[in-house]
Amino acid sequence: MSDYPAPLQCPHGEIPVGQRTLLMGIINMTPDSFAGDGLNGSVQAALGQAEEFVAGGADIIDIGGESTRPGSTAATAQEELDRVLPALEAIRVAVDVPISIDTNKAEVARQALDAGADIINDVYALRREAMLELAAASGVPVILMHMQGTPGDMQQNPTYEDVIGEICDFLAERIAAAVDAGISEQQIIIDPGFGFGKTVNHNLEIIRRLGEFRRLGRPILVGPSRKSTIGAVLNRPVHQRLWGTAAICAAAIINGADIIRVHDVAQMSEVARMTDAIVRGWNGDAGS
Repeated sequence: MSDYPAPLQCPHGEIPVGQRTLLMGIINMTPDSFAGDGLNGSVQAALGQAEEFVAGGADIIDIGGESTRPGSTAATAQEELDRVLPALEAIRVAVDVPISIDTNKAEVARQALDAGADIINDVYALRREAMLELAAASGVPVILMHMQGTPGDMQQNPTYEDVIGEICDFLAERIAAAVDAGISEQQIIIDPGFGFGKTVNHNLEIIRRLGEFRRLGRPILVGPSRKSTIGAVLNRPVHQRLWGTAAICAAAIINGADIIRVHDVAQMSEVARMTDAIVRGWNGDAGS
């Protein structure tokens, strides 16, 4: 009898959780990504990136058409659709891994699911109009993320009395709301929202105490890739944050992360495999 949770059920296959760390590769179709990887709607670039990610070890491709960087302004649903649908359709034909749609708009999620997406990844944790109902009707896995405020104002003055307790309470409430709406609890992933309405010290505490989110009983996703906390600690610009990202990913895996959402898939795949060998054990040949 396995202690692993039930696999996530997607339209294009199962996602086993708990056996090893899963990698989610980020494809930004925006013109203004904070990480400098925005593809500005280019289908060919997105397709090439998706194929490179899968070759590098990605288990999930995450595609989004709206920047949620600090201080960003919201895109319209039509802007998102124009950016993501052609790329999503091309990627769906080319790769056989699950695809998540990174959106907080029900119409974008609906059309993306129709085009072949498998997962809804929502920074608002399905709090916006019709998202709960759509997710329940679709039956696909959902990612519920914590964010204090909105992308436009979340970094102005993030304040907590108890950052871990407050995030846990929020995520517990959103899990309950999702289940009440008809979403299977077995289809829910939680994300504490590294970098979304948090200071550097809040983010570091989230990684240090990540195991406390285990009490919610759902797989944990963490997305620290290239974020400003790394820049603050290491004094590195966004294009020089690979090693800082690697350190946070390793620490997150040690402390209980099931999925890491990253830009540099091939490199973080090696980080995850090495860290998993330490944390979960290794069945390879003996050697030095």
